[in-house]
Amino acid sequence: MYPRVYEDFQKIRETYGDLSVLPTKNFLAPAEPDEEIEVTIEQGKTLIIKLQAVGDLNKKTGQREVYFELNGELRKIRVADKSQNIQSVAKPKADVHDTHQIGAPMAGVIIEVKVHKGSLVKKGESIAVLSAMKMEMVVSSPADGQVKDVFIRDGESVDASDLLVVLEEETLPPSQKK
Repeated sequence: MYPRVYEDFQKIRETYGDLSVLPTKNFLAPAEPDEEIEVTIEQGKTLIIKLQAVGDLNKKTGQREVYFELNGELRKIRVADKSQNIQSVAKPKADVHDTHQIGAPMAGVIIEVKVHKGSLVKKGESIAVLSAMKMEMVVSSPADGQVKDVFIRDGESVDASDLLVVLEEETLPPSQKK
C-alpha cells in the first residue's frame, strides 16, 4: 500500500533494531540524569538502563559522551548532538549487504591501517587494527580482492559500521592464488 514508507521503516529497523521495546517517553525525549528505565527485549530478559551523565560537546565532531549503567555496569557511548549547529563531516557507513565494503565492527580508535589503495588481500588477511575498551581487534578481509579505497588513517576514531575499506572483485592472477 505504501511501499516507500515500509522501505524507510525497514531501513530504520536494520540500523537501530526493534525500537518498539522502548518506553514511548524515552523514545521521544532524552532521559533525565539518574532516570532509570526497564526495557524488555524478550520474555525473561529485561535491561535496566540508568542515565548517569552527559559529557560536554566536542565542537570538532559535534558529539557528546553519554555515561549510563546497563544492568549495573557503567558504559559510555558517543552520540551526535543534533541540537547544535556544528558542521561535521559524516563518515560513510558500510552497506551490510555489499560484501565488498568492510565496516568497523565496533566503535574505537584505528591503531594501524595495514593496507593501502591497490593492495592485494586474501580472505582473512588483516586490514586494520582497532582499539576499543582497552582491547585490540583485528579487522580482516572477508574475501580475496584488491583494495579499491581506504577511508581511515592511524589514530582516527570510528563508530560501529563506519566504512573502513572497499574491495574490488578478486584480481589475483591464478599463479598467486592459494
